[in-house]
Amino acid sequence: MFISCIKYFFITIFCTTLFIFTGVLCSHADIYTYIDSDGVLHFTNVPISSNYKFYLSENPSKVSNKYSTSKYDHFISEASIKHGVSFPLLKALIKVESDFNPKAVSKAGAMGLMQIMPENFESLKITNPFNPRENILGGTLYLKQLMTRFEGKLPLALAAYNAGPNRVAHYKKIPPIKETENYVKKIMKSYYLYKNYLGTGTK
Repeated sequence: MFISCIKYFFITIFCTTLFIFTGVLCSHADIYTYIDSDGVLHFTNVPISSNYKFYLSENPSKVSNKYSTSKYDHFISEASIKHGVSFPLLKALIKVESDFNPKAVSKAGAMGLMQIMPENFESLKITNPFNPRENILGGTLYLKQLMTRFEGKLPLALAAYNAGPNRVAHYKKIPPIKETENYVKKIMKSYYLYKNYLGTGTK
């Protein structure tokens, strides 16, 4: 009986330690990425070839506090369905563009959640750029147009959203502009986190 109790005690300690250790390992994730020949950006936490390069290391528990907000999810969902653009991608773009501030105005004059320039208001059917629904629907339509123009190559569409489509068309890649390069990287990071950690969709 005594021996059985000792064995049970050590088994319990072992299982508890294993659980804690595994939890610590799982609480962090190294993420790797590469761009294929079609210009499509791929992410994984299990690199299967040398083409993948280290991208970032994240703690999901910290990510959740930093990135989570559901205030405009109903508008984002509406725009996602209407224009066929990924919900977590839209949320990532809004996070980077305005940090979910509907009154945001950039030094260049871009306005609202998705930072729309005034010259695009009419074509995107925006009458009040500070109206969250109008801004999200208009910004999503614009992103969809860019996705179509650049044949679904997301990094190019995002670069065009930031630097303008003519620049991207000229270079036929992400323009060598530090701000634009960082912009694309930030959105792709946020997109990955929303898609995989925060339960905001799988597309």
